[in-house]
Amino acid sequence: MDRAAVDSSIRSLIEPFNKKEVAIEESTTFAGDLEFDSLTVMDFVAVIEDEFDIIITMNQQADIENFGQLVDAVNNLQN
Repeated sequence: MDRAAVDSSIRSLIEPFNKKEVAIEESTTFAGDLEFDSLTVMDFVAVIEDEFDIIITMNQQADIENFGQLVDAVNNLQN
């Protein structure tokens, strides 16, 4: 799956979590823009891991602050 397909898939997965209906950009942050709390982050990460059949470690999660970084991380974990 190429980066564009990963991006598109994650955009659809994030919809139920995007309670404020924030426009998702590469620079959209999970904590600041989307106001995800730690429980929401854990739930969202579980959905991503299930969808892409990957594991995102706690160390990797700590480095992912925005949507673009998440797309890159998922893309790299798949390859």
